[in-house]
Amino acid sequence: MVLGASNPSVFILVVGIPGLESAHSWMGALFCSMYLMALAGNCVLLLTILLAHTLHHPMFYFLAMLAMIDLVMATSVVPKMLGIFWMGSQEIGFDACFTQMFLIHATTAVESGVLLAMAFDRYIAICHPLRYETILTSQRVMQIGLAILARGILYMVPLTWMLRRLPYCASRVISHSYCEHMVVMKLACADYSASSTYNLVGTTLIVGTDTAFIALSYRLILKVVGKLAEKTERLKSFSTCSSHICVMLLYYLPGLASIYIQCFPQAVPPHVQVLLADLYLSLPPMLNPVIYSIRTKQVREALFHHHHLHPL
Repeated sequence: MVLGASNPSVFILVVGIPGLESAHSWMGALFCSMYLMALAGNCVLLLTILLAHTLHHPMFYFLAMLAMIDLVMATSVVPKMLGIFWMGSQEIGFDACFTQMFLIHATTAVESGVLLAMAFDRYIAICHPLRYETILTSQRVMQIGLAILARGILYMVPLTWMLRRLPYCASRVISHSYCEHMVVMKLACADYSASSTYNLVGTTLIVGTDTAFIALSYRLILKVVGKLAEKTERLKSFSTCSSHICVMLLYYLPGLASIYIQCFPQAVPPHVQVLLADLYLSLPPMLNPVIYSIRTKQVREALFHHHHLHPL
Protein backbone atom coordinates (compact mmCIF):
# COMPACT_ATOMS: atom_id res chain seq x y z
CA MET A 1 0.00 0.00 0.00
CA VAL A 2 1.52 3.30 -1.12
CA LEU A 3 1.01 6.15 1.31
CA GLY A 4 0.57 9.67 0.06
CA ALA A 5 3.06 12.40 0.77
CA SER A 6 0.35 14.86 1.83
CA ASN A 7 -3.13 14.49 3.26
CA PRO A 8 -4.59 11.06 2.46
CA SER A 9 -7.96 10.73 0.74
CA VAL A 10 -8.93 8.06 3.27
CA PHE A 11 -7.96 6.75 6.67
CA ILE A 12 -7.99 3.06 7.56
CA LEU A 13 -9.86 2.10 10.71
CA VAL A 14 -8.70 -0.90 12.70
CA VAL A 15 -10.31 -4.21 11.71
CA GLY A 16 -12.85 -4.41 14.53
CA ILE A 17 -11.26 -5.58 17.75
CA PRO A 18 -7.68 -6.92 17.45
CA GLY A 19 -7.40 -10.52 18.62
CA LEU A 20 -11.15 -11.13 18.47
CA GLU A 21 -11.54 -11.31 14.67
CA SER A 22 -13.33 -14.68 14.83
CA ALA A 23 -16.07 -13.12 16.99
CA HIS A 24 -16.69 -10.05 14.81
CA SER A 25 -20.08 -11.28 13.55
CA TRP A 26 -21.27 -11.76 17.12
CA MET A 27 -19.74 -8.44 18.21
CA GLY A 28 -21.56 -6.75 15.34
CA ALA A 29 -24.84 -8.33 16.47
CA LEU A 30 -24.19 -7.11 20.03
CA PHE A 31 -23.47 -3.51 19.00
CA CYS A 32 -26.37 -3.53 16.53
CA SER A 33 -28.73 -4.62 19.33
CA MET A 34 -27.37 -1.90 21.61
CA TYR A 35 -27.80 0.69 18.86
CA LEU A 36 -31.39 -0.32 18.12
CA MET A 37 -32.19 -0.23 21.85
CA ALA A 38 -30.58 3.23 22.09
CA LEU A 39 -32.65 4.49 19.13
CA ALA A 40 -35.88 3.03 20.48
CA GLY A 41 -35.31 4.03 24.11
CA ASN A 42 -34.30 7.63 23.40
CA CYS A 43 -37.03 8.17 20.78
CA VAL A 44 -39.69 6.82 23.15
CA LEU A 45 -38.34 9.01 25.95
CA LEU A 46 -38.39 12.12 23.71
CA LEU A 47 -41.92 11.34 22.52
CA THR A 48 -43.12 10.78 26.09
CA ILE A 49 -41.66 14.10 27.27
CA LEU A 50 -43.24 15.84 24.27
CA LEU A 51 -46.73 14.37 24.78
CA ALA A 52 -46.97 14.18 28.59
CA HIS A 53 -47.81 17.60 30.05
CA THR A 54 -46.75 16.32 33.49
CA LEU A 55 -43.17 16.16 32.16
CA HIS A 56 -43.07 19.75 30.89
CA HIS A 57 -40.65 20.83 33.59
CA PRO A 58 -36.95 21.86 33.50
CA MET A 59 -35.68 18.49 34.77
CA PHE A 60 -37.29 16.69 31.82
CA TYR A 61 -36.28 19.33 29.29
CA PHE A 62 -32.67 18.63 30.28
CA LEU A 63 -33.42 14.90 30.03
CA ALA A 64 -34.72 15.48 26.48
CA MET A 65 -31.45 17.25 25.65
CA LEU A 66 -29.53 14.24 26.98
CA ALA A 67 -31.63 11.88 24.82
CA MET A 68 -30.96 13.95 21.67
CA ILE A 69 -27.22 14.01 22.40
CA ASP A 70 -27.21 10.23 22.89
CA LEU A 71 -28.94 9.74 19.52
CA VAL A 72 -26.34 11.88 17.72
CA MET A 73 -23.43 10.24 19.56
CA ALA A 74 -24.54 6.66 18.85
CA THR A 75 -25.45 7.40 15.21
CA SER A 76 -22.09 9.03 14.52
CA VAL A 77 -20.22 5.87 15.59
CA VAL A 78 -22.19 2.63 15.53
CA PRO A 79 -23.27 2.38 11.83
CA LYS A 80 -19.65 2.68 10.66
CA MET A 81 -18.59 0.26 13.39
CA LEU A 82 -21.11 -2.30 12.07
CA GLY A 83 -19.69 -1.84 8.56
CA ILE A 84 -16.27 -2.82 9.94
CA PHE A 85 -17.59 -5.85 11.85
CA TRP A 86 -19.85 -7.25 9.13
CA MET A 87 -18.42 -6.06 5.79
CA GLY A 88 -14.78 -5.27 6.55
CA SER A 89 -15.42 -1.66 5.49
CA GLN A 90 -12.30 -0.16 7.07
CA GLU A 91 -11.87 2.93 4.93
CA ILE A 92 -13.27 6.28 5.99
CA GLY A 93 -12.90 9.41 3.88
CA PHE A 94 -10.67 12.28 5.03
CA ASP A 95 -13.59 14.72 5.45
CA ALA A 96 -15.87 12.00 6.86
CA CYS A 97 -13.26 11.18 9.50
CA PHE A 98 -13.06 14.76 10.74
CA THR A 99 -16.84 15.14 10.64
CA GLN A 100 -17.19 12.02 12.77
CA MET A 101 -14.47 13.28 15.13
CA PHE A 102 -16.26 16.63 15.48
CA LEU A 103 -19.63 15.01 16.24
CA ILE A 104 -18.22 12.53 18.77
CA HIS A 105 -16.17 14.97 20.80
CA ALA A 106 -18.62 17.89 20.55
CA THR A 107 -21.44 15.67 21.86
CA THR A 108 -19.30 14.37 24.73
CA ALA A 109 -18.54 17.98 25.71
CA VAL A 110 -22.23 18.89 25.41
CA GLU A 111 -23.27 15.85 27.48
CA SER A 112 -20.94 16.92 30.29
CA GLY A 113 -22.62 20.35 30.25
CA VAL A 114 -26.11 18.80 30.34
CA LEU A 115 -25.13 16.67 33.34
CA LEU A 116 -23.99 19.87 35.09
CA ALA A 117 -27.30 21.55 34.22
CA MET A 118 -29.20 18.56 35.64
CA ALA A 119 -27.19 18.78 38.87
CA PHE A 120 -28.04 22.51 39.07
CA ASP A 121 -31.71 21.62 38.52
CA ARG A 122 -31.63 19.16 41.45
CA TYR A 123 -29.84 21.72 43.62
CA ILE A 124 -32.54 24.36 43.00
CA ALA A 125 -35.37 21.82 43.44
CA ILE A 126 -34.09 20.58 46.81
CA CYS A 127 -32.34 23.63 48.28
CA HIS A 128 -34.64 26.39 46.94
CA PRO A 129 -37.96 24.65 46.12
CA LEU A 130 -40.10 27.80 46.45
CA ARG A 131 -37.96 29.64 43.88
CA TYR A 132 -37.65 26.69 41.47
CA GLU A 133 -40.17 27.90 38.88
CA THR A 134 -38.96 31.50 38.98
CA ILE A 135 -35.28 30.54 38.59
CA LEU A 136 -35.62 27.78 35.98
CA THR A 137 -38.12 29.30 33.57
CA SER A 138 -38.58 27.82 30.09
CA GLN A 139 -36.63 30.74 28.62
CA ARG A 140 -33.74 30.20 31.03
CA VAL A 141 -33.66 26.46 30.32
CA MET A 142 -33.44 27.27 26.60
CA GLN A 143 -30.63 29.74 27.24
CA ILE A 144 -28.73 27.14 29.30
CA GLY A 145 -29.20 24.54 26.56
CA LEU A 146 -27.95 26.91 23.84
CA ALA A 147 -24.95 27.92 25.97
CA ILE A 148 -24.04 24.25 26.52
CA LEU A 149 -24.35 23.52 22.78
CA ALA A 150 -22.30 26.60 21.87
CA ARG A 151 -19.55 25.59 24.31
CA GLY A 152 -19.24 22.11 22.79
CA ILE A 153 -19.13 23.48 19.24
CA LEU A 154 -16.68 26.28 20.09
CA TYR A 155 -14.38 23.75 21.77
CA MET A 156 -14.30 21.42 18.77
CA VAL A 157 -14.21 23.87 15.84
CA PRO A 158 -10.63 25.10 16.51
CA LEU A 159 -9.38 21.60 17.37
CA THR A 160 -10.89 20.08 14.22
CA TRP A 161 -9.48 22.94 12.13
CA MET A 162 -5.98 22.52 13.62
CA LEU A 163 -5.97 18.74 13.10
CA ARG A 164 -7.35 19.00 9.58
CA ARG A 165 -4.52 21.33 8.53
CA LEU A 166 -1.79 18.91 9.66
CA PRO A 167 -0.03 16.83 6.96
CA TYR A 168 -0.70 13.11 7.33
CA CYS A 169 2.14 11.52 5.41
CA ALA A 170 2.91 8.66 7.79
CA SER A 171 0.61 5.74 8.55
CA ARG A 172 -3.08 6.12 7.72
CA VAL A 173 -4.16 3.35 10.11
CA ILE A 174 -6.30 4.53 13.04
CA SER A 175 -6.11 2.00 15.87
CA HIS A 176 -9.79 2.47 16.77
CA SER A 177 -13.20 1.70 15.29
CA TYR A 178 -13.82 5.45 14.88
CA CYS A 179 -11.80 8.65 14.39
CA GLU A 180 -10.57 9.29 17.92
CA HIS A 181 -8.87 12.69 17.93
CA MET A 182 -5.80 11.73 19.99
CA VAL A 183 -5.08 8.76 17.73
CA VAL A 184 -5.58 10.78 14.53
CA MET A 185 -3.33 13.53 15.92
CA LYS A 186 -0.45 11.09 16.39
CA LEU A 187 -0.61 10.08 12.69
CA ALA A 188 0.55 13.56 11.62
CA CYS A 189 4.13 13.87 10.38
CA ALA A 190 4.42 17.48 11.61
CA ASP A 191 4.56 19.08 15.03
CA TYR A 192 1.12 18.73 16.66
CA SER A 193 2.06 20.18 20.07
CA ALA A 194 -0.29 23.17 19.62
CA SER A 195 -3.26 20.87 18.95
CA SER A 196 -2.27 18.61 21.84
CA THR A 197 -1.97 21.55 24.26
CA TYR A 198 -5.30 23.04 23.12
CA ASN A 199 -7.00 19.66 23.56
CA LEU A 200 -5.50 19.14 27.04
CA VAL A 201 -6.44 22.64 28.25
CA GLY A 202 -9.93 22.48 26.71
CA THR A 203 -10.73 19.03 28.09
CA THR A 204 -9.37 19.93 31.53
CA LEU A 205 -11.41 23.14 31.67
CA ILE A 206 -14.65 21.51 30.51
CA VAL A 207 -14.48 18.30 32.56
CA GLY A 208 -12.76 19.93 35.54
CA THR A 209 -15.24 22.83 35.76
CA ASP A 210 -18.29 20.62 35.26
CA THR A 211 -17.27 17.99 37.81
CA ALA A 212 -16.28 20.66 40.35
CA PHE A 213 -19.69 22.38 40.12
CA ILE A 214 -21.52 19.02 40.14
CA ALA A 215 -19.63 18.08 43.32
CA LEU A 216 -20.48 21.47 44.85
CA SER A 217 -24.17 21.01 43.96
CA TYR A 218 -24.31 17.62 45.67
CA ARG A 219 -22.40 18.91 48.68
CA LEU A 220 -25.05 21.61 49.16
CA ILE A 221 -27.85 19.10 48.50
CA LEU A 222 -26.47 16.70 51.13
CA LYS A 223 -26.17 19.59 53.58
CA VAL A 224 -29.85 20.46 53.17
CA VAL A 225 -31.05 16.85 53.12
CA GLY A 226 -29.04 16.12 56.28
CA LYS A 227 -31.02 18.78 58.16
CA LEU A 228 -34.39 17.18 57.43
CA ALA A 229 -35.95 15.77 60.56
CA GLU A 230 -37.38 12.48 59.30
CA LYS A 231 -35.42 9.75 57.58
CA THR A 232 -38.22 9.18 55.04
CA GLU A 233 -38.06 12.85 54.02
CA ARG A 234 -34.31 12.61 53.56
CA LEU A 235 -34.59 9.47 51.44
CA LYS A 236 -37.43 10.95 49.35
CA SER A 237 -35.49 14.16 48.69
CA PHE A 238 -32.27 12.41 47.73
CA SER A 239 -34.03 9.71 45.68
CA THR A 240 -34.85 12.36 43.05
CA CYS A 241 -31.09 12.55 42.39
CA SER A 242 -30.48 8.81 42.01
CA SER A 243 -31.08 8.64 38.23
CA HIS A 244 -28.76 11.58 37.64
CA ILE A 245 -26.03 10.03 39.78
CA CYS A 246 -26.24 6.72 37.85
CA VAL A 247 -26.07 8.46 34.45
CA MET A 248 -23.24 10.72 35.66
CA LEU A 249 -21.14 7.75 36.83
CA LEU A 250 -21.84 5.96 33.54
CA TYR A 251 -20.44 8.99 31.70
CA TYR A 252 -17.48 10.10 33.83
CA LEU A 253 -16.00 6.78 35.03
CA PRO A 254 -15.37 5.33 31.54
CA GLY A 255 -14.07 8.77 30.55
CA LEU A 256 -11.50 8.66 33.34
CA ALA A 257 -10.57 5.11 32.28
CA SER A 258 -10.09 6.38 28.71
CA ILE A 259 -7.76 9.14 29.93
CA TYR A 260 -5.76 6.57 31.92
CA ILE A 261 -5.45 4.33 28.85
CA GLN A 262 -4.22 7.24 26.72
CA CYS A 263 -1.60 8.11 29.34
CA PHE A 264 -0.47 4.51 29.84
CA PRO A 265 -1.32 2.60 26.62
CA GLN A 266 1.20 -0.17 27.39
CA ALA A 267 -0.72 -1.10 30.55
CA VAL A 268 -3.85 -2.18 28.62
CA PRO A 269 -3.94 -4.74 25.75
CA PRO A 270 -4.95 -3.28 22.34
CA HIS A 271 -8.19 -5.30 22.09
CA VAL A 272 -9.29 -4.04 25.52
CA GLN A 273 -8.52 -0.44 24.51
CA VAL A 274 -10.64 -0.69 21.35
CA LEU A 275 -13.48 -2.55 23.10
CA LEU A 276 -13.65 -0.02 25.96
CA ALA A 277 -13.63 2.89 23.49
CA ASP A 278 -16.49 1.29 21.51
CA LEU A 279 -18.53 0.60 24.65
CA TYR A 280 -17.92 4.13 25.98
CA LEU A 281 -19.82 5.61 23.02
CA SER A 282 -22.50 2.93 22.61
CA LEU A 283 -23.41 1.75 26.13
CA PRO A 284 -24.52 5.06 27.78
CA PRO A 285 -26.95 5.96 24.93
CA MET A 286 -28.60 2.57 25.45
CA LEU A 287 -28.70 2.64 29.27
CA ASN A 288 -29.54 6.31 29.96
CA PRO A 289 -33.22 6.10 28.90
CA VAL A 290 -33.56 2.77 30.72
CA ILE A 291 -32.19 4.28 33.95
CA TYR A 292 -34.52 7.28 33.82
CA SER A 293 -37.53 5.17 32.84
CA ILE A 294 -37.00 2.74 35.74
CA ARG A 295 -35.84 5.11 38.47
CA THR A 296 -37.97 8.21 37.79
CA LYS A 297 -41.60 7.90 38.93
CA GLN A 298 -42.96 10.67 36.67
CA VAL A 299 -41.42 9.08 33.55
CA ARG A 300 -42.77 5.62 34.49
CA GLU A 301 -46.27 7.00 35.04
CA ALA A 302 -46.20 8.96 31.79
CA LEU A 303 -45.01 5.91 29.83
CA PHE A 304 -47.77 3.67 31.26
CA HIS A 305 -50.40 6.39 30.80
CA HIS A 306 -49.63 6.89 27.09
CA HIS A 307 -49.28 3.14 26.54
CA HIS A 308 -52.82 2.62 27.84
CA LEU A 309 -54.16 5.57 25.83
CA HIS A 310 -52.50 4.34 22.61
CA PRO A 311 -52.29 0.53 22.83
CA LEU A 312 -50.36 -1.29 20.10
